[in-house]
Amino acid sequence: MAATGGTRTIVTALIANFTIAIAKFFGFVITSSSAMLAEAVHSLADTSNQALLLLGKKRSKKSPSAERPFGFGRERFFWAFVVSLVLFSLGSMYAVYEGIEKIRHPHEIESLWWALAILLFAMVMEAYAFQTAVKESRFYKGDHSWKSFIRRSRIPELPVVLLEDFGALMGLVFAFVCVLIADVTGNAVWDGIGTLSIGILLGLIAIILAIETKSLLIGEGALPEQSMRIENAITSSPEVSSLIDMRTEYLGPETLLVAAKIEFSEKSSSPDISNDVDNIEKRIREVEPLAKIIYLEPGSIDDQNS
Repeated sequence: MAATGGTRTIVTALIANFTIAIAKFFGFVITSSSAMLAEAVHSLADTSNQALLLLGKKRSKKSPSAERPFGFGRERFFWAFVVSLVLFSLGSMYAVYEGIEKIRHPHEIESLWWALAILLFAMVMEAYAFQTAVKESRFYKGDHSWKSFIRRSRIPELPVVLLEDFGALMGLVFAFVCVLIADVTGNAVWDGIGTLSIGILLGLIAIILAIETKSLLIGEGALPEQSMRIENAITSSPEVSSLIDMRTEYLGPETLLVAAKIEFSEKSSSPDISNDVDNIEKRIREVEPLAKIIYLEPGSIDDQNS
């Protein structure tokens, strides 16, 4: 996985959402539509979120220190978790509140065609950002489903932006349809219903993101296929008698920690073990380049069972 994975997607989404936010605020001033205002706040929240993701990527590149000997890779997990909280608090809760208020106290939408034109413009911009996120995510998704990709991904930015862009696109569709229905029926309550629907959608997405990024923040091991490759690299080494135990954990999106206890063959003497360990580490990195920190400990199955 490339170290720059997700950067283009984040920058594209940031530019698109900032442009859309300005257009939507302009649309709200003209139309007084609550759905338009909710979408404007949503786009502003998304813009802030992309800025936070870029901040996380920048901070994660800091060199290891005495207090952080394994580096700052988890900064990206942390800021992705913050993004889910921002999306929920600033985007979802505001839209739900505004939607309920507009359902209780509806008022007519002004300048309908301006509202529809701005929403269509926003759809085009958001569709481009979403397409960019999908295109870059396909490289990492492989043959897995999108649901599986979101749950398995160790690069937090791609699922975050992907779901944000999907939510933004669906929110625009809700706003467009409800504004149109409100005008056709003459019932402005539909504007509030659209706003409430946007809030509920954003809340669901925020909850999904919070669950997945929390898991990364606490710590997740290698994917099953990665563990299999690493185990095979160890056990296929002629100097290894057996693999006693192995633990893995992602210290960041591009840094995998591998710790293993190995029983070496009887012909391996103490002076040879150092070279054997170096050879095994080389084999592990050949099959799994993300395994940048490796600890191998000689041991015995008899000691493990005693």
